[in-house]
Amino acid sequence: MLPPATYLVGGSVRDALLERHADYLDLDFVLPTGAVKVAKAIANHYQVGFVLLDAERQIARVVFEKATVDFAQQVGPSLEIDLQRRDFTVNAIAYNPHTAQLLDPMQGYADLQKRLIRMIASENLKEDPLRLLRAYRQAAQLGFTLEPDTCDTIQHLAPLLQQVAAERVQAEVGYLLSTPQGTALLARAWRDGLFKHWLPHITPTGLEQVEQIDQAAIALQHSCSGFALELCGWLRDQQKMSLAGRSWLKVAKLTCLIAPDAALAEQELWQLKYSRAEVQAVLTVLRFLPQVQSTQLANLSLREQYYLFRGVGAVFPAIAVLAVAAGTPIAAIAPLIARFLNPDDPVAHPNPLLTGHDLMTTLQISAGPQIGQLLEALQLAHAEGKIANRSEALVLAQQMLTAND
Repeated sequence: MLPPATYLVGGSVRDALLERHADYLDLDFVLPTGAVKVAKAIANHYQVGFVLLDAERQIARVVFEKATVDFAQQVGPSLEIDLQRRDFTVNAIAYNPHTAQLLDPMQGYADLQKRLIRMIASENLKEDPLRLLRAYRQAAQLGFTLEPDTCDTIQHLAPLLQQVAAERVQAEVGYLLSTPQGTALLARAWRDGLFKHWLPHITPTGLEQVEQIDQAAIALQHSCSGFALELCGWLRDQQKMSLAGRSWLKVAKLTCLIAPDAALAEQELWQLKYSRAEVQAVLTVLRFLPQVQSTQLANLSLREQYYLFRGVGAVFPAIAVLAVAAGTPIAAIAPLIARFLNPDDPVAHPNPLLTGHDLMTTLQISAGPQIGQLLEALQLAHAEGKIANRSEALVLAQQMLTAND
């Protein structure tokens, strides 16, 4: 169904030449004319999703179960001119699926062999300044280095990045935070001036902490693989949102890149369009990490552990990996990790033995603040091992009421 003049372009061609494989395909086709018409016909034929992305520029998307396929009309009178307007040479290689012909006017294949990210032209980077940051992300993604003239140009154009939509910048930063390979490129991007507007409080110390978090995560993987999986997870009631790349590991790293002052940190995070859940997670880390680092964890009473978990909640993995990165021995925090990983642990995950309705009906008391106070006291008593079941909880609640009369 693809017309003869259709070419596959961009990252999918690059990755195929590098023999890189992905579980989910992201394909981009360029056609001289009729891109939207072709996309709609393919979507109808396969009975899959169709999205018109840009009617004026003739760009549409077809969404399969394990692939997203974009169709775009070429920019300019020829495919060669279209390729000349792209960001980097390695992304300016086209492949004709009918003839198996490669079109490589920018010598991108040679740069693939050299493992280089090389700009096509400075004007192309100016056209979309996000490409300045994308160079570092792609270098991290591919294990490539940045060509020196490209670096010089990026440093010169760095102030333009503040013109880019915050969501787009956040996505690129998120990738650099998601893998150990991104850490060195994150530091390089900072040295080249790309974060002066978006993350003005990054320091060399903060970047060192990000590297230490990578090392801590690896150490935790060896000692506690279950907890390492938690680090890569996100809120249990927002699992679908993890597809956006959210994780406690990223929260931990992000905390190292923002102002230590909570009010300033919050402003920075909102400016970068982080979600409310992400902002609250980072602020929770800022609030509780000093407490964890200054405490002899082995000496924490059950009551103290209970209130620590109550304060940090689901954010505990981010605080734990940061604590280990800062020098807390894994053995010292391992008991808390074990509690966190056990969904039935009454200290880390208290489940009430009684409800407010139970208290009102069984003990004949009216609704009011006293109910909440009793429930809190019962949860703490359960965490401390003083009660273990509903009957014991009712007895203790009655004793508390009698003592207060």
